[in-house]
Amino acid sequence: MTSVLVVDDDFMVARLNARFVERTDGFEVVGVAANGEEAIALCAALDPDLVLLDVHLPDLGGLQVLARLREAGSRAGVIMVTAERDADTVRAAVAGGAMQYVVKPFEQHDLAERLHRVRNALLALGEGDADQATIDRAFGAGRSPSRAAPLPKGLSRETAQLVEGLLEQDEEVSSSDAAERLGLSRVTARRYLEHFVTTGEAQVRLRYGGAGRPERRYRRP
Repeated sequence: MTSVLVVDDDFMVARLNARFVERTDGFEVVGVAANGEEAIALCAALDPDLVLLDVHLPDLGGLQVLARLREAGSRAGVIMVTAERDADTVRAAVAGGAMQYVVKPFEQHDLAERLHRVRNALLALGEGDADQATIDRAFGAGRSPSRAAPLPKGLSRETAQLVEGLLEQDEEVSSSDAAERLGLSRVTARRYLEHFVTTGEAQVRLRYGGAGRPERRYRRP
């Protein structure tokens, strides 16, 4: 399980964010902090893998908390979770080492996608020296999904992001797997997966089994 510390001064928001985390497979909440000093203390005591960090806190700002965590040597992946949209704040968060930035309000699947991306980035690096291919995979996993590529008629950006998130989570996935897990028809899931093959964002291989046509399996390049 990947341990997560939730930091937000609004009790109801903190509880909602914690519920979202707990609903995401492979993640668990190990603590909740209501201010910056408490967040720093809990990070030192609990050593979480990930921190969901609000920008506006009653004592220290979230960016100050982020800086102090890095100064203290924390290697936790940090996801800023905030209503703040100011471009300077976003740039400061990126410069300070935040790996994702999620603007409130958001849905559970939005947060789940980013949780998986940050975890995948951290797992890709592992321990010791990393070669260029490993570094590229880590940075690719930590980035938000691309929204620039146009989609074919009939495909929605929201569903495309869900399918992208699934590709990031799993080594390989079939259209049947994607359909079952995302609540889509198999034909619809395959349309999205084939689109990503066309754009170079996924690769496909054929898995031969018993009688019938081979199964198409999709994965990130």
